[in-house]
Amino acid sequence: MSAASPSDDLSPPSAAPVQVPATVAPHQTPAAQAAAATLLARIGMGLVALVALIALLSTIALWQKVGGMKEQLARQSTEATAQSMEARTLARQASDTVRDAAARVALIETRVAEVALQRSQLEELIQSLSRSRDENLVIDIESAVRLALQQAQVTGSLEPLLAALKAGDLRIARAAQPRLAPVQRAMQRDADRLRSSASTDSAEALQKLDELVRSVDDLPTLNAVAVRGNGVNAWRPEPIPADAPWWQRVLLTIRGEARSLVRVGRIESPEAVLLAPEQSYFLRENLKLKLLNARLSLLSRQMDAARGELGQVTASLNRYFDPASRRTQAAATQLQQLQQLVRSTEPVRIDDTLAALTTAAAGR
Repeated sequence: MSAASPSDDLSPPSAAPVQVPATVAPHQTPAAQAAAATLLARIGMGLVALVALIALLSTIALWQKVGGMKEQLARQSTEATAQSMEARTLARQASDTVRDAAARVALIETRVAEVALQRSQLEELIQSLSRSRDENLVIDIESAVRLALQQAQVTGSLEPLLAALKAGDLRIARAAQPRLAPVQRAMQRDADRLRSSASTDSAEALQKLDELVRSVDDLPTLNAVAVRGNGVNAWRPEPIPADAPWWQRVLLTIRGEARSLVRVGRIESPEAVLLAPEQSYFLRENLKLKLLNARLSLLSRQMDAARGELGQVTASLNRYFDPASRRTQAAATQLQQLQQLVRSTEPVRIDDTLAALTTAAAGR
């Protein structure tokens, strides 16, 4: 058996397959034992080389992995440092911004307080100006309404008062002040009430009074021998026919003279029948004066006095004048109509408007 060369020792174990004998003979020669030892040494060296190669490869891979991890850690550390520096910069900027914002907020709060103070002062000034304007408006409306009320009470016409209430309503609506809304509602209620109660105008009553004053002179009294009823004088002698014989004419003449000597009648009002012509004149003038007094009372809105005067005129008309006459009956009808007009006419009142104006002028 020849000795192995160095090139054979340096060849890798996998180059030549080694067949391990299953059993070693108990009695081998020294050469065989040396060859077996050499073979075992080669196998051990191959195994050691293989383990060393695997360890080297593992070490290289591990080193590469550790190097990658170092690079990644270094990169992450760099990025973290950059982010930290950026975060510090941002934090410094945020701190500066917060400081600036705090300063601005403090300045804004100061300005807001100043603006609030100026606003409160301006509101007080506006309220004082508005209050003075409202007071002037209320005073003007109240004076106009009171003047129109006096004019309506004197003349008996509601048109000036309604015009004053309408003008006051328009001025309040143009002013657009909620504080004056109760005054506006009160004026509207009074205007509606006056329009509803203005159905009976005093002008009609004044016209009827004037007609009665003119017709007093034509009213027949009870003591007048006048034409009554069918237009024939009851005390006049009967007419004598023209074709009557002489004896009939004599008889009719004697009969008429006899009837004119004695007159028989029923006297219900002796004072009316016993009136002298001069007293009849003063009676008519007294009736005219009473009617004129009723007219003045109606103009001055004294309804009780007007009703009293009309009642006296009615009593005198029923007592001293002929009730069967058509003129007397027409005068009595007019007096009844006048009584109804005066009774239905009430004094002009605008209590709601005056109370609302007083409340508004007091500032409540």
